[in-house]
Amino acid sequence: MKEILHVSCSPRGNASESYRLSQKIIDHLMEREPEAIVVKRAIGGAVIPNVDENYAISQQSSADVSKDGSMIYSEQLIRELESADFVVISTPMHNLTVPAALKAWIDHIVRARRTFNVTSAGKVGTLQDRPVYVAIASGGRFSGERARQPDFLTPYLTTILGTIGLHDLTFFSVQGTGSGPDAIAQSRAITDQQLQAHFYSALLTL
Repeated sequence: MKEILHVSCSPRGNASESYRLSQKIIDHLMEREPEAIVVKRAIGGAVIPNVDENYAISQQSSADVSKDGSMIYSEQLIRELESADFVVISTPMHNLTVPAALKAWIDHIVRARRTFNVTSAGKVGTLQDRPVYVAIASGGRFSGERARQPDFLTPYLTTILGTIGLHDLTFFSVQGTGSGPDAIAQSRAITDQQLQAHFYSALLTL
């Protein structure tokens, strides 16, 4: 039975635009895998603590501190990720990049000698690749002809998740949420078309 890990990052929870978009992605995945189980990991609002001293020590040595402090949390989050066949991340764009809650999750799952190894050629991920879908909500516009702000979110996620072996990333976004209801409706409609096209194409390749 397939598992879908849903990591939701908005402090607005289920009322957020990114969460709404992520549910559409999950609905498409469930059409493809109707027996799949959705594992929900809500991290918005500083639910995940920052990494602590034990975690920091573990990155500099091979000492086993997995039973102490935030290492326990790290191990739990990594195992969730390892068990997932699909990952859906719903996140707002905060100050041009990922919100603090998502960064905290990343700090826990990107761990030396656990999800990546340091080699002479650089960092090599140890996780098996799987599809990762990222649902983004942004008050401004960061892509397309009407873009008015830079995007440090998508290249960062592409690089950092690639570090641990996750390279199959697909991004969807609802942009311009700060421009009023008409702009939101238009952005939703465009994104819905993109979702239909992507998942219809994916079904044809099964």
